[in-house]
Amino acid sequence: MSAIVNKIRGPIETELKLFEDKFKASVKTEVALLDKIMYYIIKRKGKQMRPMFVFLSAKTFGEISESTYTAASLIELLHTATLVHDDVVNDANERRGYFSINALWKNKIAVLVGDYLLSQGLLLSVENNQFQMLKIVSQAVRDMSEGELLQMEKARRLDITEEVYFDVIEKKTASLIAACCASGCHSVNPNEEDVEQMRQFGNNVGIAFQIKDDIFDYGTSENIGKPTGIDIKEQKMTLPLIYTLNNVEKKVKKRIINTIKNHNKDNSRVQEVIELVISTGGIKYAEKQMHSYKEKALTILKKLPESDAKSSLELFVNYSIERDK
Repeated sequence: MSAIVNKIRGPIETELKLFEDKFKASVKTEVALLDKIMYYIIKRKGKQMRPMFVFLSAKTFGEISESTYTAASLIELLHTATLVHDDVVNDANERRGYFSINALWKNKIAVLVGDYLLSQGLLLSVENNQFQMLKIVSQAVRDMSEGELLQMEKARRLDITEEVYFDVIEKKTASLIAACCASGCHSVNPNEEDVEQMRQFGNNVGIAFQIKDDIFDYGTSENIGKPTGIDIKEQKMTLPLIYTLNNVEKKVKKRIINTIKNHNKDNSRVQEVIELVISTGGIKYAEKQMHSYKEKALTILKKLPESDAKSSLELFVNYSIERDK
């Protein structure tokens, strides 16, 4: 874990460690196969970005409570469920360097595991009378599903406008980070205006985060986190590409679309598109948009009282667009 991530975690280090134990308890089951899969899921957890957003948002507004742990567990349960189902939909064999659930235990079991995680999230909310929290997180899961389907619908025709692109990433990526921040705030301070402010904060961070991911696809560094051109090969319409399609002559646009539709496995054609995106200013445009959303997020934070948790959130915002993977 990088030094900057450790610094971000500083004000909530104790709570995050306690959360790990609580989360393990929330997925404990008497079914041996399911318990084995839950252990595997916990073992491959990443940087805990989502719980970090929950706990830092809570601590910015007050003292972390049992409701905060419920919020973080709920987010992780529902998010993990969507990832397990995503891997089945995408027929993916790996996630973060580990084999996916469907690769190890096949699709039927993976779908049932996702269902189990979803039901555990619902039960956790109901048993703790956290109905508003459940509403915040359920809306995010609904938005994520809508965003994925909207992207699939538009990807077939490659007709994603910039407006549709932002609609997709707001639903697919930003909605979950927004739910983390809103539910964290709500767990210690149910004031509707504050909760909505934190939802908007998370939304802006999430959009900036996704644009950063888009930019990675055109990098040349070896540590960019994913292979150069992978989004083009997967026919994903990213912001730098959309900008380029809107700013080249018809003949060039036709060739780019033809490459994405019919020659997306041809490395030389993919490289040609990457060079076009860079030369037409697609990367610079995306970076400008990314910084704009970052500033919107920081402007919301500036209104809040000073605290270590708030400083960590500011650091977190900057880290999310300066990271190298």
